[in-house]
Amino acid sequence: MLELSNITAGYERGNPVVRDMSLAVARGEAVGLLGPGGCGKSTLAKVAALLHRPDAGTVVLDGTTVTDYRHRVRALRTTVGVVLQAPRLSAGDPGLRLRDLIAEPLQATGRRIEIRERVDELAHAVGLGGDLLTRGIAEVGDGDLQRAGLARALVLRPRLLICDEMTATLDASTTTALIAAVEAYRRETGASLLAVGPDHTLLTRWCDRTINWSPPPEA
Repeated sequence: MLELSNITAGYERGNPVVRDMSLAVARGEAVGLLGPGGCGKSTLAKVAALLHRPDAGTVVLDGTTVTDYRHRVRALRTTVGVVLQAPRLSAGDPGLRLRDLIAEPLQATGRRIEIRERVDELAHAVGLGGDLLTRGIAEVGDGDLQRAGLARALVLRPRLLICDEMTATLDASTTTALIAAVEAYRRETGASLLAVGPDHTLLTRWCDRTINWSPPPEA
């Protein structure tokens, strides 16, 4: 499903935060990437999600070697769903309603006919009830905004879900609800999961196997 081979990546040329890292996620498998803050986990997750071009190495997604990050083909772009740690930073316009936030990927891919039905279905799955879908991003708490972020990540029915510290800022009950929603989606679809974070207990309970990433010292 996902193969990262000898990935080196960063944001300043000559100063990588990921060096020669490899991992694989099989079809239907849940893999945890465990490591301390600042070790480069999030950068690697963005490479895996085709959101950041690596400086070196190879990304193979669903059998296709990725060669173009700027103009990603639709088939690869919709293969991956991503939930990031900070929901407000990734949500965009604070005046956007949660319903519109969730629906954005459907609108971008031209699949507008199914928007209302799909958004309502996912809102129920992640626990967004009542009038929450009609509220703006600035009008809801981080927990409800992250529920919407998960729904948005699932709206195109991805075959791989990447959760980068999805529950880091959430309380225990919201964490439990979101993980349950992810697992329900995976049971229904057979999707793979790459879960990234520093919490050993959470990742080992959630995932089939966990990679303990201790990056090598700088040369």
